[in-house]
Amino acid sequence: MSLNKAVLDIRQRIKVKPSPTNEPAASWTGTDLVNGVQTKTLTVIFKSAGCRWGKAGGCTMCGYVYDCASEPPSLEDYRSQLVKAMRKAEKFPEFMVKIFTSGSFLDEQEVPPEARDEILKTLAEDLRIVKVLVETRPNFVTEENIQACLNILKDKPFELAFGLETSSDIIRRDSINKGFTFQDFVRATEIAKKHGVTIKAYLMLKPLFLSEKQAMEDITRSIDDAAPYADTISINLCNVQKGTLVEALWEKGQYRPPWLWSIIEILQKAKAAHPDLPLMSDPVGAGSKRGPHNCKICSSDVADSLRTFSITQNPADLSTTDCECKGLWKKVLEIEDFTYGTPILD
Repeated sequence: MSLNKAVLDIRQRIKVKPSPTNEPAASWTGTDLVNGVQTKTLTVIFKSAGCRWGKAGGCTMCGYVYDCASEPPSLEDYRSQLVKAMRKAEKFPEFMVKIFTSGSFLDEQEVPPEARDEILKTLAEDLRIVKVLVETRPNFVTEENIQACLNILKDKPFELAFGLETSSDIIRRDSINKGFTFQDFVRATEIAKKHGVTIKAYLMLKPLFLSEKQAMEDITRSIDDAAPYADTISINLCNVQKGTLVEALWEKGQYRPPWLWSIIEILQKAKAAHPDLPLMSDPVGAGSKRGPHNCKICSSDVADSLRTFSITQNPADLSTTDCECKGLWKKVLEIEDFTYGTPILD
């Protein structure tokens, strides 16, 4: 069975309850860096027609495909979703907007051009908004749609975010089933940069079938490879989302989410190698069994240090605590490659 077939089989067994198409899948506020300055953010996950790649199988760790609408939203639905999300930022004097869907904002089969343009027009007219970021797969980036977005946003800074995950085409294919290549990412960034659009690359720490040490080596190498093309790199730590191949193997004891100690070491090394490149990591579900974790004693504090570093970019803010579990983590790095593919679990 192919990896894509295994993912698709799981997708087809998941029953998704119908939900209103005039409400966003999720929205929340936070803080990010804009030109090195701490800035309030509004993140909106639009309920769209759904990720085209996810419907065909998709990525081994992604459960966001289930956030799509049960039927394609209308233009009025998209307007309503944006209005409801924007209420959360109504008291912000200025902020950045991050737009996500279950797949790609620039895929016209997922988000129709008239909906895309309406959303961007609303954001362009709001003088409080200092920057707009949208996420897309690189194969949907064209000269035409980038220029169309810029024509609407005018002078408002625009950023594209890509779920690159790794610079290794082998890992992206055989562990993540991502469906595009590193060269696809490079091509998309070159189009964007030609038009003055900045780039954010998301990398994934510890996809399936990698040991902890292999995963750390992959991310360190991927940061080096992506650095010439990305203005910001954000490292997502793999968590166990429902209805995914990652969950299926985790339930069998064949997968453990990454240690928080691993990302601490990665960021320390990467920041020394790339001092001027913004590096970020916000570990979702940190401390839980389904999320990246150390032990119960230190996970929360170590995760908080990652969030602080993401804003300050000061390596001194990364946790240096010497919890007893750090010894076990070091032992995992030492011997896990010799356990024949069986992860050392808690």
